[in-house]
Amino acid sequence: MKEQNIRQQQKLSLPKKIVSLGQNVWQALMGTSFDYTEIKLSKAIFLLAIPMVLEMVMESIFAIVDIYFVSKLGADAVAAVGITESVITIVYSIAFGLSMATTALVSRRIGEKRSEKAAHIAWQSIITGIIISAAIAIPGLLFARQILGLMGASDMLIEQFSGYPTIMLGGNVVIMLIFINNAIFRGAGDAAISLRVLVIANGLNIILDPMLILGLGPFPKLGIEGAAWATNIGRGVAVLYQFYILFKGSARVMLIPDKLRLDRQKIAQVLNIASGGIFQSLIATSSWIGLVRIVSSFGSEAVAGYTIAIRIIIFVLLPSWGLSNAASTLVGQNLGAHRPDRAERSVWFTARANMIFLGILSIVFIWAPTFFIELFTQEEAVVTIGAECLRIVSFGFIFYGLGMVLVQSFNGAGDTRTPTRINVVAFWMIEIPVAYVLAMHTSMGYKGAFFAIIIAEAIMTSISYFLFKKGRWKKTEV
Repeated sequence: MKEQNIRQQQKLSLPKKIVSLGQNVWQALMGTSFDYTEIKLSKAIFLLAIPMVLEMVMESIFAIVDIYFVSKLGADAVAAVGITESVITIVYSIAFGLSMATTALVSRRIGEKRSEKAAHIAWQSIITGIIISAAIAIPGLLFARQILGLMGASDMLIEQFSGYPTIMLGGNVVIMLIFINNAIFRGAGDAAISLRVLVIANGLNIILDPMLILGLGPFPKLGIEGAAWATNIGRGVAVLYQFYILFKGSARVMLIPDKLRLDRQKIAQVLNIASGGIFQSLIATSSWIGLVRIVSSFGSEAVAGYTIAIRIIIFVLLPSWGLSNAASTLVGQNLGAHRPDRAERSVWFTARANMIFLGILSIVFIWAPTFFIELFTQEEAVVTIGAECLRIVSFGFIFYGLGMVLVQSFNGAGDTRTPTRINVVAFWMIEIPVAYVLAMHTSMGYKGAFFAIIIAEAIMTSISYFLFKKGRWKKTEV
């Protein structure tokens, strides 16, 4: 009789659990006013992770949509996008570093219950981003052709497709601001707003891409330049929406125009923390540039296959970065609230989830990589190379699933120096030299560059694990 009552209670609790799950998902998507340093840890991670994961999916859709429509223009057009993206990753690196510093500082101030200080830091981050983006736009507009040439592009490719890097580098301010403003929202715990921002940006990009690239309806056929315009317009509108929210005051951080002033001390603090994040990302992305340069030695088909495979991998890894960002926010807020043990638990909880997620996806990509490459192109040589890249790199997903969460935990604490040193070892001292030797001096050819990625990821994760366990990140002051 007692066992029957227990079973009956379990049956009755199942609908309640489903309703509770639905309510949590709704709260995560719509936003909440919870104090994430006080509510149950699993719920805090859940509420932050869902919009952050979806936010990263939205960010990766930019790349997937662009490459899908550009692939209709041929392998040379895809190669031009790949080469340009390898250069514009410098912009992403700076935006990533600034957003990392912004998240760390804003989350720490929010954890300390000092929202006005968080808003002041937000202002300084935005000002810094605008100044830096202007410094990048001018040479980008003037020397796009020379940049393509330095990256090994052919004369024909430079002649036909130099408009793409000109537009992307010239309009880099929208990249910078969308990263920084979303970092403000994430650091404050308003991850749902960041998600809505990218839904707007992606929606416009998806609509404009085919129209501007292929010239549908009344729109002119701009080819590869249409992809650049569609992306910049989508992001530009999203940035305007971000500022509307920040000035309106419906987020945890509110920008007040009357309090806008240049604070050199705070900008120096932002840049001090950001410098570690910028160099950390530059180290990783410069290795990406190095890999593209090595792969380009094997022709446009190799670059195109590699580019498509990497875009698919980024699509998978960006949701994982969403999980990592949730852990980063909780680390910052809990350190601000003087709860380091809770900060550590949030990292291990998120790392386990990330490893399971990427482990499952690695099995799919190892088993059927050709299917995913053929979604973008039917050129046999490109499909073969892309499938090889996707299969090989997928073997390192579990390593990266753990490593990326650990690295973000250092960043969330404001310790951006440690991940920088880790990246120097993993990407400069290991990945590039190994890729060069395996690709250029063994029978492996371009596949050697793909295997070097796995080796670098495994080393990065091993070092990160050792340093995280030492616990010095808990004592970082920002």
